[in-house]
Amino acid sequence: MIKILYIIFLSLVVTNCSFKNVVKHHGVPFLEKKQETLIVNKANKNDIREILGNPSTISKFDNDVWIYIERKQTQSELKNLGKMKIYKNDVLVLEIDKYGILKNKKFYNKNDMENIKIAEATTQAGFKKNSFIYEFMSSMRQKINDPLGVRAKKRKEISQR
Repeated sequence: MIKILYIIFLSLVVTNCSFKNVVKHHGVPFLEKKQETLIVNKANKNDIREILGNPSTISKFDNDVWIYIERKQTQSELKNLGKMKIYKNDVLVLEIDKYGILKNKKFYNKNDMENIKIAEATTQAGFKKNSFIYEFMSSMRQKINDPLGVRAKKRKEISQR
């Protein structure tokens, strides 16, 4: 009887296991194929939205740049303890003129992105501790934290003792 229970238990475990990788998909599916249907100087905003949907990102500096993203992740090999690994990472950048016509498109895949060099320079803080802005903001913070000046009075009393 116990052997039959073991066999049933093992058969349930084995039949419920799947050897297919789990794929997490983010963005526009089949972006590479869909972007081929967009023709520069012929497609307009409505065509783009019909084919690709709403953009993943619209440029904050220029409203005429739309960005579409497709990303697929799967679990890596057992030696990496199942960490997610990116196996598809596509980006489509569309430039649209003021009349709503597609003027330029650039498609980047995972290999293209590995070749892009990123600037490593850093920017400096806009203000220093001696600056007027720093002193002004510090005094404002102090007034917000202690609007009646109670803490300052207590400090004076303590220091006079």
